[in-house]
Amino acid sequence: MSDPLDLNRKFTLEDTITEEQARFMDVHGFLHFKQVLTPDEVKTINDEADRIEREWLDEGRRSVFGIPLFIGDDAERGHRIQRLCFTSVFSPSISEIVRDGRFRPLLSLVGDDARVGEREKDGVVINTNINQPGSAYPRLGWHTDGLRDLFYLRMPQQMLNFGLHLTDCPKENGGLRLIPGTHKQGFWSMAFGKAHFVDHRVDKNEIAVETQAGDMTVHDGRLWHRVQQSPHVGAASFRRTMYVPYQTGPYEPKSDQSRTPAYHHFGRALRALRVRTQKLKAALAG
Repeated sequence: MSDPLDLNRKFTLEDTITEEQARFMDVHGFLHFKQVLTPDEVKTINDEADRIEREWLDEGRRSVFGIPLFIGDDAERGHRIQRLCFTSVFSPSISEIVRDGRFRPLLSLVGDDARVGEREKDGVVINTNINQPGSAYPRLGWHTDGLRDLFYLRMPQQMLNFGLHLTDCPKENGGLRLIPGTHKQGFWSMAFGKAHFVDHRVDKNEIAVETQAGDMTVHDGRLWHRVQQSPHVGAASFRRTMYVPYQTGPYEPKSDQSRTPAYHHFGRALRALRVRTQKLKAALAG
C-alpha cells in the first residue's frame, strides 16, 4: 500500500475533496490531479490562447484592465505575449470550461462563497514559458504570493493557485518547483526567507511537479515556489499553463479604468532588465 502522504502522489478529481486529499493539502500545501481536462479541451484552450495573442499583438495592446502583458521577442513571430490575463473575458470557450461543474469540489478548499474571479485580480491567466533570446518569461524566481498582500498593506492571506497544464512538462524541461510545507512558515520567513523573484537557486528541499497536458495542480500561494528554466532553446522549451482564480469576499472587478498595481510596475522593470541582459549575452555569444 502506498504512503498516503507520498510527495509524488497524484489524485483523481471526483465529486468531493476526500479526507485524504484534504490532509495531503494541509500537510504539504499542494495537490496534483491527473487528467482533469480532456485532450479536446486542452486543444481548445491552446487555440484560444493563440487567437487572443494574435489579436492583442495586432491591436498593439500592452495591458488589459490595468495589468501588464508579458511581451517578449520571438525570432519567427517578432513578438510573443507570454502572460495573457483575463483570457476568459475574451473567450466564451475558456469561460465555459473554467465554470464547468467538475471543478465545484475545489470550492470547498477556498470557502463556501467562492467564485471564479474572471474579472478580478488578474483574471484567468495563461502563462507561456519559453527559453530563447529576448524571452520575457523563460523562468520565474522563488517567491510567495504573500508579497502581493504586503503591497496592499495587509498581512498575507491564504491564496490557492489552481493550475491547468496545457503541455506535457517532465522535470527535464523545467517547470514548477515548490518546497512542501512552507505554507506554514512564519511571516518573517515568508517575506524574507529568499530574495523574491531574483533567487533561482536550487533548494535542497524543493520538488519538481511533473505534469501532463490536462493535469491540474493546486498549491497554496504561501509556499515558496518558482518556475525552473528549460535547458532547451526555442520550441523544445515551450510550456503553457492556465491559472484559474477562485475568489471570496467583496466582488472587486477590474475595468479599462483600473490602475496598475505597484507590484506589477516592479515586475515589469525586472522583465525589461532580463530581456536586455539576454540580448546582450546572445550578441556576445554570437
